[in-house]
Amino acid sequence: MDLQYFVELFCGGLTRGSIYALIALGYTMVYGIIELINFAHGEIYMIGAFTALIVASALGIMGFPAAGIIVIAALAAVIWCAAYGYTIEKIAYRPLRGAPRLSPLISAIGVSIFLQNYVSLAQTSDFVAFPQLITDFEFLDPISHIIGTSDFLIIVTSLITMIALTLFIQYTKMGKAMRATAQNRKMAMLLGIDADRIISLTFIIGSSLAAIGGVLIANHVGQVNFFIGFIAGIKAFTAAVLGGIGSIPGAMVGGLVLGLCESFATGYISSAYEDALAFALLVLILIFRPAGILGKPKVQKV
Repeated sequence: MDLQYFVELFCGGLTRGSIYALIALGYTMVYGIIELINFAHGEIYMIGAFTALIVASALGIMGFPAAGIIVIAALAAVIWCAAYGYTIEKIAYRPLRGAPRLSPLISAIGVSIFLQNYVSLAQTSDFVAFPQLITDFEFLDPISHIIGTSDFLIIVTSLITMIALTLFIQYTKMGKAMRATAQNRKMAMLLGIDADRIISLTFIIGSSLAAIGGVLIANHVGQVNFFIGFIAGIKAFTAAVLGGIGSIPGAMVGGLVLGLCESFATGYISSAYEDALAFALLVLILIFRPAGILGKPKVQKV
């Protein structure tokens, strides 16, 4: 076995997995709070990429430096997608909170299709080039054949984001309120926690994470399209279930495991089988551990 080739595949898998993990966090946070699968979450990721493209193009015309452009574009994408997440929760999900569980699920699918067509008509259905704004890091020159600048940026940014989210959930007042709401929403409301506010905050945080993933992958691939959110959303949902839906550490682990499996499948078997292997892994995990890698089975009292 070629060790260098193995390391290249491993780093590529970490890059994929980091993006999947960022998106999967949004799925698992929303499910943990209100037990809803937000199938429009992948489209938020796509809108983040398009928002960064529009802002970056405008700032480039104005003559801003590349380093400033990528930072401002990322901030704009986070704010815009957070607003989208908040609005979607208010319009499409909150009115259906007391409805049968199938109703908000259908609403989520409808929002996903609406956002796809909206961006396709408002922008274009073709692939659009994303400007290369990040110059090569000199300290990566000795290993540039193994890990590129954009790969390094994705892995480091994702790691910092996940650590920050974990600290927020564990040690802040709002994080504790989110954990209480996820554990028992009615009891949390009796204790004075504004559950509606917590749910809105969950959508905002999840959408912001998806926006960061969209900006990172757009810069990495160099192009965006209105359909990129669908595939990424399905993969991230798979990662969330793989790690344990509702578990934040599980979403991180599931994303990394899925990314590594896809990378090794592409490198050692064929790129045609990467999706098949990923979903086969999911099936095996669900057969032998239905709650996921880090998920805990629910205990029903009788």
